[in-house]
Parts: sequence; structure tokens; C-alpha cells
Amino acid sequence: MKPITKLAIAALLSGTALSGVQAATHPETGQELAADQTFTYRLLDDVSSFDPQIVEDVDGANVVRDLFEGLMNQDEDGNLVPGVATGYELSDDKMTYTFTLRDNAVWSNGDPVVAGDFVFGWRRAADPATASPYQWFVELMSIENASEVIAGDLAPEELGVSAPDDHTLVVKLTTPLPYFPQMTTHSTTFPAPQKVIEEFGAEWTKPENIVSNGAYVLTEYKPGERIVRERNETYWDNENTILDKTVGLIINDENVALTRYLAGELDRTDVPAGQYPRLKEEYPDEAISFPRLCNYYYTFNLSDSGPEAFKDPMVRKALSLAVDRKIITENVMAGGQPEAYSFTPEAVAGFTPPSSDMVNMTQAERDAKAKELLAEAGYGADNPLSFEMVYNTSEAHEKVAVVLSQMWKQKLGVEATLANMEWKVFLEERGNQNFDLARGAWCGDYNEASTFLDLITTPSGYNDGKFSNTEYDQLITDAKTAEDTTPLYTRAEEIIAEETPVIPIYHYAGVYMMDSDVGNWPVDNVEQNWYSKNLYKLAE
Repeated sequence: MKPITKLAIAALLSGTALSGVQAATHPETGQELAADQTFTYRLLDDVSSFDPQIVEDVDGANVVRDLFEGLMNQDEDGNLVPGVATGYELSDDKMTYTFTLRDNAVWSNGDPVVAGDFVFGWRRAADPATASPYQWFVELMSIENASEVIAGDLAPEELGVSAPDDHTLVVKLTTPLPYFPQMTTHSTTFPAPQKVIEEFGAEWTKPENIVSNGAYVLTEYKPGERIVRERNETYWDNENTILDKTVGLIINDENVALTRYLAGELDRTDVPAGQYPRLKEEYPDEAISFPRLCNYYYTFNLSDSGPEAFKDPMVRKALSLAVDRKIITENVMAGGQPEAYSFTPEAVAGFTPPSSDMVNMTQAERDAKAKELLAEAGYGADNPLSFEMVYNTSEAHEKVAVVLSQMWKQKLGVEATLANMEWKVFLEERGNQNFDLARGAWCGDYNEASTFLDLITTPSGYNDGKFSNTEYDQLITDAKTAEDTTPLYTRAEEIIAEETPVIPIYHYAGVYMMDSDVGNWPVDNVEQNWYSKNLYKLAE
């Protein structure tokens, strides 16, 4: 027999008929809950992995956040709340964090979650043998010996993380990092079940093999079709979880997804580019837009395999100047996305984008300067610039790419050919520098400017364009120990504007169709780290 829960008690007190915990009222708001507590949403692509140390995409991280739980979580406003850790202490020199782990956290197979599971997971992320796409994140966390472990100069056992007992995790840093606790909400830092991984190897994340410690377990995965996770009865806070099941349907076409949403098959889907104004008028309670901690940009391949033309910063700057961002944000996307003239979004806490020549110009002035720079670089009617630009398959990405190519053709005589790729192929090709100009996007791993600015430092694992600038690298390094990061981040953005390794296009907004029956979606969390355990479905 299942133990009686807070939801069941609430239902009994309200006189509501019970079916399990369904048909209850919400214990805090008093709202009547739907009998079927299933949340169904649209995914654009298949996810990269269910492995917390391997997953590298935002949608994949959303799934992994349900399946696994790290030291700390976020509430609906983005504030830190306890996860497996009930709290932590910081040493006087701010170089050692000691986390206390709860004693009632268990894996889905019933084994206790212990500090050693975090040690194993973190060492695994840093170990070159794992080939984690987020290996660099461990170094970014300033963990002692991380650089040496990642380089293969020290064994993973030398990483500055230890478990003096099952409920204590000690992390030693090389430098104070005030936002370190925020970084522990990231999937790379989640615990990993060592004996399961050693038994099944690369097959350990299949539904029939996976063992996880989050509020949900993976019950079904059909590649290219659906991902289903259902509540984990062994989860330490299961009695306060309301949603029973979350279903992600992989639908590549956003218009098809919208049709299925309007037919009642989905509780949430992305608004197709350009359709938000119409949908907001027709469905005012369901069409929503809010700021997100993400940027949308194109990155130049500056490696040896990249076009010779892109080695010239005048060419890169000319292409950036000629982009009329207002047309893209207001006419193509039309969902409240702000234009981007800095790499770091203004929504980042404590960050103010610096002014620049481009910001202060009219678009006509930008276009004139772009023509001047391109001519000075030796390109024009007699020697037209040509290159290929790639993006992952999506109608919205295609629309943006088409408009960019048309702007460059009409204003500068540039010939940009377009190519789209499926998500996993796109990630691989971009990561291997098999491109000229490639779409990029980044959603902050924590709410601080370095999560964006670190991206284009020389050692960054996601510096796919291979931009390298000594002054820039030093600024970002110095910022890790600076009391006032503002002048450092300002200068870093100035270098991006001068050297133009990337073309910022716009900063994201969360633009969704969201069923009004979905309760507690975290619209005020700009990172959009959402947890199914915090959601619920209301009765219609």
C-alpha cells in the first residue's frame, strides 16, 4: 500500500473523491487538479544523450534534470534550493565548499545516493577517456587539479573533490568563485551510478538499464519519436510531486507542432517564427513571451580549415554591420526577442551591454560602413565574397538564414549558400570545424556573464570557430578573481565588437503556446531550468 501523501490529505479535507492522488486539490493553492497528471510537450530534435556527463543540448538537459538530481536545484524564480544536498559551508578563504547530503536520497534501484556517487560523476566528467563535451565546464568551476586532469597530466583521482563520508562532499577550488553553488545545478555535476555504468557501458542509459536518482525515471524512448519519463516512487520528495508523467514528442516541423497543440495533443509548443502577434490575439491566455538567458548568433570558422576571407576582421565586421537585426526580431521572429549587439544578453544579472559604434549608428550608416570595409578587404563586383552557411534543421533557423543571405546579397553582393543538417550531425560538423559560417546559440549554464564570455576563450570546448585572442583570454581569467568584473566584461565585449569572431543576431525570448491548465511554469526564471516535479495539471 502506498503511504498517504499531502495531496491525498488535501483531497480528504476538501471532500474531493480520490483516485490515487488524482482529483485532489493543490495543497498550497487549493486549485482542483486534473485526474490525468501528464504533461506533453514538443521537442524540435532528438536529444544528444540521457547521460548527465555527456548531454550537451538544452532540451536534453531538461530531460536529464528530471531523471537525475544534483547537489542544488532552482525554484521557479531561479533561486537556489536544496537538491541532494541540504546545504553547504564555505571556508574562510572561500576555497573549500563542504556539502551535506541528505540521508533519504536513493537511486531508482533502491541504493542510497552517497557522496562517492558525486565524486565518481565529477571525475568521470573530467576524465579525458569519457570525452565529455562539457569537460571544459569542470575546469570552468575552478576545481583543484581540473586543468591537469583534463589535459591527462594527472589521474582523475587527483581532482579536488572528495567524500570523507557518505553524506559529506568536499570540493576544493583553485580560486574563489562566488557563483560556484549556482554551477552545481548543471547536469555535468550530477551524480553517476558507477556499478551500472561499469556493467552496461555505453548502453547504461537505455530505459531497461538506466538507474537514476531524480524525481522521474525513463520509461520509454523511441528515437526520433518520443521520450517518456514517469515519477520515481523512490525519490526522496515523491510525496510532494504532483505530475505523474512527462512526454516529449519529437516534431521537427513547428507548424505541425502548432496544429497538434491546437488539436489538444500538446500542452506546450514553440510559437512558429512570425506568428506570435496573431496567436497572442487569438489565444491571449496561451501565447506567452518572456526573457530568456540565451543568445542567437553565427560563428565564423577561423581555424585553418576556414575560408581565407574570414581571417580578415574587416570582412567579418562588414557582414555583421549589414545585418538589419530589427527586421529579424520584428518581422521574422516577432516574438519579443531583443536585437543583439553584444554577445552577452542584457537579461544576465549584473550585466549592462557596453555602447559601441554599431549600436550608435543607423542601419543606413552600418550598411555604408559595411560596403567600405568589404571593398577595403578586396571584395566587390569583380571579386565577390562567397561562402556556405549551415544551420540545424528548423523552419525558424531557415527563415533567419534566408534573410541574412538576402541582406548580404542585396547590400554587399555576397553569395552565401545555405545548408541545413540534422541536429546531431550539425553538432559534430560544427565541432570539427567542417563549416564556413555556422549558426550558434547558447543558453546560460548559470546567471553570470562569464557563462557566455567563456564560450569564446581559446580553451573553451564550445569555441567551434577557434577564435583566439590573448587579451580576451586574460580578461576572462582575471574576472574569476576580480571584485568588480564590470570593466573586464566591458572590455571583453569591446574586443568581440572589434574582432567580430561571431555575429550576434538576437537574444532569446521564451515564446510558447502553453495550455492554461499547466500550473507553475517558471516564466520568471530567465535560465528556464524547469523541473517536472514542480509542475501540475489543473482540472478543466
